[in-house]
Parts: sequence; C-alpha cells; structure tokens
Amino acid sequence: MAVKHDGGKVRFAIVGTGLMGIEHIRNLKLRPDAQIVALSDPTRRSLDKAKAALGEDANSVETFDDCAAIVAARNSGFALDAVIVASPNHTHHDTLKPLFGTGLHILCEKPLCTTLDDARRTVDAALAHTERTGGVFWVGMEYRYMPPVAEFVARVKAGAVGNLRMLAIREHRFPFLRKVRDWNRFNRNTGGTMVEKCCHFFDLMRLIVDAEPTRVFCSGAMDVNHRDERYAGEKPDIIDNSYTIVDFANGARAMLDLCMFAEGSRNEQEIAAVGDRAKLEVLIPDGDIVFSPRVGFAPKKVEREHVVVDEQVLRAGHHHGATYYQHGAFLAAIRGQGAVEVTAEDGLRAVAIGVAAERSAREKRAIDLDP
Repeated sequence: MAVKHDGGKVRFAIVGTGLMGIEHIRNLKLRPDAQIVALSDPTRRSLDKAKAALGEDANSVETFDDCAAIVAARNSGFALDAVIVASPNHTHHDTLKPLFGTGLHILCEKPLCTTLDDARRTVDAALAHTERTGGVFWVGMEYRYMPPVAEFVARVKAGAVGNLRMLAIREHRFPFLRKVRDWNRFNRNTGGTMVEKCCHFFDLMRLIVDAEPTRVFCSGAMDVNHRDERYAGEKPDIIDNSYTIVDFANGARAMLDLCMFAEGSRNEQEIAAVGDRAKLEVLIPDGDIVFSPRVGFAPKKVEREHVVVDEQVLRAGHHHGATYYQHGAFLAAIRGQGAVEVTAEDGLRAVAIGVAAERSAREKRAIDLDP
C-alpha cells in the first residue's frame, strides 16, 4: 500500500537518466522535502552523468538494472516512496508494469505511451493501481507548470478574454537533440513528432479550451532536419514542421504551429487566446503576458506584465522552471494535500490527438475523433 506522507522526505527513484531524468534530479535537489535514493538506466554513461548531477548525494544512492529490481529491493526493505519514469517513449508501457500494484507513487514522463493500445492499457492499470493501493499516478506535462503559462491559463479560465473562440500555440525551436542509440529519430520509438513533442501542446489545448476535440487536421513533413542522416542504413522519418488545427466540441478551435528549424527565434513558445472581449498572449522565455482588449477604432490599450521566475529554478532545467513546480504539485498529491492534476486519462487523450495528427499528415485529410 502507498504511504501518505505528512512529514519527512519523499524518497524517489529516477528511471531513465538521460536529459530529462537529469532535469528531474536537479529540480528535486532544490526541494528539502524530497530525496533521491535510487537510479536506473541501462546505459553506463547516462548513469555517470546522473551521479555527477547528484554530486556528493550520489554516494548514498543505489543503482538498479530495471524497475523489477527496484520493486524487488523495496519488497525486501529498501525504503522508497515514489518513482519518476523518464526512459525513452517506447519503453514506458513495459517499464511501468512492475510498478503497478506496489503502492509506489508514479510520475511518468510524456508521452504516456507511443500507441493508443498501450496508452489505454496503461490507463486501466494506473486506475487499478490507485484504487487498490492508493499510489498516485501522474503524467509529466511540464508546459502546464511554466509560471507564465500557468498564469496565462488561470487568466483565460477566469474570463480575461471573454468567451474563448480561438487558441493559437506556436513553438519555433531547435531540432531534436541526439539521444542514446538515436531512438528519437524514428516514429516507431517516439510515436511520431506530433505525439512525442506535441502532446504537451495538445494537453494545453484541452486544459485551456475545457472541452474534448472532435476533429484534427495536420499538414506536416520532414523538410529540413535529419534528411542526410542514416542509422544502420535507415533514414529518419520524423516530422520537423507542421500546422495542426483542432476543433473542439464547444465550438472553439485551436492551432499548433510547429517549426523545429527556427532556433534563432527570440521566443520558443508563443500562446495566444482570443475571445469575444480580448486577446491574451504569453511569451516564453521572455516570461511576459500581453493583454489586448477590444477597443474598436479607439487607441490600443495593450498591457504587458512580466512573470518573475526564481533564477535558481530557471537554471535547473529546460522548461522555464516548470519541472520544479510540477514536482511541488506531485508532492502535494502524494501527501494528500492536493489533487492529481495530470491524470493517466489526460495522458491518453493527448496521445490520441497526436496519433490523429500523425495520421492526418500522412493521409492528407482531417481525422474525426470519437469522444
């Protein structure tokens, strides 16, 4: 059974110690109510980097071959409360299996899984895990927790723009980074760019619009990046730019503009919500929120406000402080002081939109979604 923590440190294992795993390590180290006690990764170099990130704390951390070994150690008395799964996308389904039913609290990085069938099975297992043991299950959707984005979402939900009709998200960024064994160069491992990268944004769309999607149309291709790369003679097949339009059941519509060869952009993410009363924007990494009410032909009344984020938190990762604040919400849920804010069902629905977008891009047609 899960242990509800009313005090003391929550003891964490990090499974998958690549770039995102190390970001979790750096942010947990900033929290006095958390302690990393275990690491797991099949790649020695990744483990060594994680230990370097831990510094002196690495001396008291155990390493394990896999989740089954972690669970076996816990069953034999190893003190552990929570696990963060940050392994490659295509491993999530099988990596999670030994953790279910243990009572451990689980944060699984996005995407929940790379296929709808695996995601559905994981949702069922996660629900049973929580019902039977009390263990929290949480999907890592960092973009919700960037402080400027969180403030933007709160203002939209509070009615700042009136009746929301249009939501536009732009991510103009750098190409996919190199990963161990180049797993992220192929759709079979990532679920496709629209799942791997863009599930964050589809999750934000559902959160902000507060409705379920009914139709997805995506136009995308691999036009610039990775075209000359070969891995064991095989050419990458991941989308590097796209436009995606999502229609929602409440009549609102959203658009994602993705470009992964625009690393020279001042802001990597720009989100704009437009309703019948005003337009609201948030810019990352500028950290600014811009409010533009409707004024007819009168002079503009644009208001710009900066959302301050602690510099130490900003330096701890690549998501504008989001991982630190997500950890705080996850820890609150573990202690029974807050709700699970990103459920397995949320993870499934973000994957479903991404799968539909991938299919739409391939088949060059709109895809209807069954709620």
